[in-house]
Amino acid sequence: MRNPCVAHRGWSGLAPENTLVALRMAAEAPDIGWAEIDVQLSADNVPILLHDRKLRRTTNGGGVEPRQRTAEQLSRLDAGGWFSSSYRGEKLPTLEEALRETGDRLRFNIELKHYGATRPLEEKVLEIVYRTGMERRSIFTSFSRSVLRRLKELDAAADTGFITDSWSSGLPNELRQLGCSLLSIDHLSLNRDRLKLLRQERIRTMAWTLNDYRQIRRYALMDPELMICTNYPERWRDALRSLPQPNEAPQGPDGVSPPWP
Repeated sequence: MRNPCVAHRGWSGLAPENTLVALRMAAEAPDIGWAEIDVQLSADNVPILLHDRKLRRTTNGGGVEPRQRTAEQLSRLDAGGWFSSSYRGEKLPTLEEALRETGDRLRFNIELKHYGATRPLEEKVLEIVYRTGMERRSIFTSFSRSVLRRLKELDAAADTGFITDSWSSGLPNELRQLGCSLLSIDHLSLNRDRLKLLRQERIRTMAWTLNDYRQIRRYALMDPELMICTNYPERWRDALRSLPQPNEAPQGPDGVSPPWP
């Protein structure tokens, strides 16, 4: 299928972001192959799923940082009630729980959120990904160049992607120097010429965050290989139904399309 869907923090338009229920929704859809998740460390260095620096917005944990609480303490928080009373009691999952629960049906774009902490996030995330056998089904992304360099130092074979909200003429060269196979970029910084250049450089591109039917359709028409990151996979599905389907992608040895060209 053209323009692969990346469910942003799971199916976050219908369920609380970065929770198992949001990931299950994406995993149960046969046409959704990817989920984007955010990972940071607890006080005892367990990778957990959370986007924000503090717990306040998406849990009842108040204005503290997750690194001030152990994984066990974080697991007792309500990470669903803020979204809807029907999800009250949904917990903050660990990265390992998320991968074991849905990794057989989804590939993962794992964004590493350091927030200035000088602790072993890269090591712990790689450890979990390899322990769960998800190394061929995961890509590690970050806004931080130092995080991406550290990942490559730890594992030269790790697939990595740079996240940015802006374009510069030197970006393709920088991606080569970082060893990145993916550019994750604000859709407002993309156009046909830039997408063509990235394809020539064999860089896969993911546009975020496309939540409007017409917007999704417009960007999908720019490049059939552009990955669409959205909170609303149902809108992605509706938009793509109106577009021509390119030839099917070649299949890898495990029976699924290889993640990168």
